[in-house]
Amino acid sequence: MKIFYILVFSLLLTSKGFTQARLPQQEVPTAVRCYPNPAITQITFDFKYSNPRDYSLQIFSFIGKKIFDQSLNNQKTIIDLADYYRGLYIYQVKDKSGKIVDSGRFQVSK
Repeated sequence: MKIFYILVFSLLLTSKGFTQARLPQQEVPTAVRCYPNPAITQITFDFKYSNPRDYSLQIFSFIGKKIFDQSLNNQKTIIDLADYYRGLYIYQVKDKSGKIVDSGRFQVSK
């Protein structure tokens, strides 16, 4: 039985020696830019899509409640934050099929 534990222990030690080297993470270029962040009265979303009408913007509170849902009409959308509480919000951009193509977060500071 001791031999079994020694064998398992030695296998665990040698397997940790063969881990892959990590490559430095590169930032993925995003097609959505939101500013200012943190925002106080309004936030602007710039989209770099060739046909923005094929996409929709959704905003969720930090606990997951959907706050905003709108189809995109042009390359820029400005949202009034008067009804938003102070805190962190998540945005998602979805294509016509409902697939999330971009997401991020922004902060409201009042």
